[in-house]
Amino acid sequence: MHRVVTLVRPVQSTFELGCAVEVFGTKRPGVPQHYAFETCAETPGPVPTTGGYTMSVSQGLSVLETADTVIIPGWLPVEEPLSDAVRRALLRAHARGARLVTICSGVFALARTGLLDGRSATTHWARAEQLRREFPRVRVEPERLYVDHGDVATSAGAGAGFDLCLHLVRRDHGAAYAALLARHMVLPPQREGGRARYAPPPPPDDALDGLLKWADERLGTPLSVDGLAAHLGVSRRTLARRFADRLGTSPGAWLLSRRVATARTLLEETDLPVEAIAARVGLASAVNLRRRFRAHTGTTPGAYRRAFRVP
Repeated sequence: MHRVVTLVRPVQSTFELGCAVEVFGTKRPGVPQHYAFETCAETPGPVPTTGGYTMSVSQGLSVLETADTVIIPGWLPVEEPLSDAVRRALLRAHARGARLVTICSGVFALARTGLLDGRSATTHWARAEQLRREFPRVRVEPERLYVDHGDVATSAGAGAGFDLCLHLVRRDHGAAYAALLARHMVLPPQREGGRARYAPPPPPDDALDGLLKWADERLGTPLSVDGLAAHLGVSRRTLARRFADRLGTSPGAWLLSRRVATARTLLEETDLPVEAIAARVGLASAVNLRRRFRAHTGTTPGAYRRAFRVP
């Protein structure tokens, strides 16, 4: 069992903690349990929450010594410094190979360890400028839903915590298991690319939604960015702007991510050879699929199939 430990502190954000609990710590009928979930605090005992109630946390920082994943589900107030004990515990966990994950304002705690220096990270758009000011060595990308470096990962506003947690589940146990888990939570299994999160949010774009559905049904054809623009009746530049406003990504990046995501599903659920899967998702050749697949997932199609093949 993969051990997930959340580090909570007063006053603990309830929604951010709930994201971690729902994905990693809730048993569901018919859904295999792959994670052991625990909670700890620097000072065990009663921990007040933003919900107005107090929860009891019995474990201290010592449980981080055996965690596979450590989650910091928010950090309020964000100006609160790390104690020496918490900093040492996080750095020790990272040094022995645990991945450190933050939800929303939790990135401020992780940034104070120095582990984000020279790397990209995200947080809620309303706190992005503060993160930039306080940590100039961190590349802040507030338009991203989450940023995953493998050993450290950060998510944007509280709701994006679900996106990051489900992404980690996909990495650990494959797209089919993550989709099953998401269905039980009545959530989309994956939001593609990212989403620009402005206040107020961008208006609906029914034409673009129609284009995405049209393209998704034709991944095996030689689709191109020019073809997408032509189908929508706009220029490449206009198409790029609408993708950036609505999805926080480019048309080409979205198209490639959909092809890789479909390839993952076919590897899990069919016995099709890699060459046939490459043709079905529009990547032309097995060589191209392997190159693109490794760039997106960090592994090969063959290794992915062996790890995540659905019986």
